[in-house]
Amino acid sequence: MVQRIPEPGDLEPIERASRDELQALQLERLKWSLQHAYENVPHYRKAFDEAGVHPSDLKSLADLAKFPFTDKKTLRDNYPFGMFAVPRDQVVRVHASSGTTGRPTVVGYTQKDIDTWADVVARSIRAAGGRRGDMVHVAYGYGLFTGGLGAHYGAERLGCTVVPMSGGQTEKQVQLICDFQPSIIMVTPSYMLNIVEEFKRQGLDPAKSSLKVGIFGAEPWTNAMRATIEEAAGIDAVDIYGLSEVMGPGVASECIESKDGPVIWEDHFYPEIIDPDTGEVLPDGEEGELVFTSLSKEALPIIRYRTRDLTRLLPPTSRSMRRMGRITGRSDDMLIIRGVNVFPSQIEELVLKMPALAPQYQLVVARDGHLDTLEVFGELREGHHSADSVEALCKELQHCIKTYVGVSTKVTLTPPMGIERTLTGKARRVVDKRPKNT
Repeated sequence: MVQRIPEPGDLEPIERASRDELQALQLERLKWSLQHAYENVPHYRKAFDEAGVHPSDLKSLADLAKFPFTDKKTLRDNYPFGMFAVPRDQVVRVHASSGTTGRPTVVGYTQKDIDTWADVVARSIRAAGGRRGDMVHVAYGYGLFTGGLGAHYGAERLGCTVVPMSGGQTEKQVQLICDFQPSIIMVTPSYMLNIVEEFKRQGLDPAKSSLKVGIFGAEPWTNAMRATIEEAAGIDAVDIYGLSEVMGPGVASECIESKDGPVIWEDHFYPEIIDPDTGEVLPDGEEGELVFTSLSKEALPIIRYRTRDLTRLLPPTSRSMRRMGRITGRSDDMLIIRGVNVFPSQIEELVLKMPALAPQYQLVVARDGHLDTLEVFGELREGHHSADSVEALCKELQHCIKTYVGVSTKVTLTPPMGIERTLTGKARRVVDKRPKNT
């Protein structure tokens, strides 16, 4: 597939609307969403009443700051269907989180919600260069996780041919890519690295495959990882963003012509950036926690949902809507090691700057007496096996982490393939061995 830069006629009118036109649509839809939530979801009626606000108080977009936040705890406290705003028989599909830290967060969709979701994912694939007739290899997991089906319906909506491979079976992934010749792959970036490794294991050059574009999401990744993937696989790597509580993949997506941060599809999802400690709304350009309010969802309207992702809002470039910067971490998975704030993405940046190291790592947090400890596991590339070189690399990475992150660590480097690979999706970057409830 030759990279396709869209002509103005290829875009939906809203993708090139003026700011005034977009904000007028947002205000109209926001009034509807608040009223819909208040009238049909007991939690929102109670929360709004307790905060002393009513949907009629929204006169401008800035008035949204008067309304209370929603978080994962809200959804879990109303498990399974207490947040639904339509009768259960109008819900045509249910997705849910894994529930590894408590009850799953359950989300529902009406048929209109499914159509909207397919539309925004189709828009995202088109922004990445996809066009009708392209073959899309979907290696996101299918099931309760929103990735696989979200990508699937969006690709079909655009008119693409879908290969619903799902995750795992890496040898078969490579076989089908070689046999079917897809031009687009949709997968987590960490699993794309697995696929690249499998190509090489089979004696194949991944850069010579049919793939031209990778649409990567479901986990944070850095520009350094983008460069690593693009060089190894010979593709354009484009970032897609989403989360099930807001919709699924397709809340925002990068444009292939700029690759300067995912464009938020603001006609359906209204973004705010807040101070994660105070809840104060911050101006565009300042880093804080990303918050979303749905503008068109029927089954599960979501009001001021705290994503816990730390980023900033950037001005429009390739489309009329604002972009989100790279996610620098999460307000709820930030590690505090002896008073130092540590984000996994900071470690990733340093690992990827060292040519002798593979783009795989794992952070293990433990406790020695009353003090937390951090051990960083990295993985050597082929040809870097001597004891002297390994010791030197450990010291170099340890020094870089101390210098740029500000925390002392133990560094352990394993032989190639020494770090456990994820089979079906997100990489397990952090292992927390600290005692619970202490």
